[in-house]
Amino acid sequence: MAQFPHAQFLTSAWQPRQFPADTGSEVAFAGRSNAGKSSALNAITGRKDLARTSKTPGRTQLINFFALEGERRLADLPGYGYAKVPEQMKRHWRELMSQYVETRRSLVGLVIVMDARRPLTDFDLQMLQWAQAHQIEVHLLLTKADKLSRSESTAALRGVRAEVGEAVTAQLFSAVTKAGVDEARGRVLGLLAQGGKKEPR
Repeated sequence: MAQFPHAQFLTSAWQPRQFPADTGSEVAFAGRSNAGKSSALNAITGRKDLARTSKTPGRTQLINFFALEGERRLADLPGYGYAKVPEQMKRHWRELMSQYVETRRSLVGLVIVMDARRPLTDFDLQMLQWAQAHQIEVHLLLTKADKLSRSESTAALRGVRAEVGEAVTAQLFSAVTKAGVDEARGRVLGLLAQGGKKEPR
């Protein structure tokens, strides 16, 4: 499976007016601040330093956009639910992500990254509901699967699939062992190939 050799940082957005042109197709990565979102994005693109990783959860405070070939992009959304930041900052993050999900016509897919040991938090479910309300396809990535036994990880995946139903795809993933990377990469490429939404939301 091809990687993303042309992926490069495009811009960061603190306000919706700073989003890049709403054309082509875009897949966004969302997840709790300690779920390994940046590591997953790097593993999927085959780039070690495309998205900045940190030992301190919550360092992604902006929406970071990455350009791919053509009018295709990836977006790294601010981590939610964990970062020790002022309430005013958390409100801004929520408003920024709400504006992004609800108005971005080129957003064709959302990858929700969650720790396989504690999947489907209230924040994860909110992101899932947002996406489904705006006809955005969702793929769930159960990261850090290497920290569970095979039976434990299988049970976690089965539980998530039972809760979200058949309309949402889900898989196990490990940025450390690279388990599930090809599957996730194929899913992202498939979403990007759909092109942007033609109708305004």
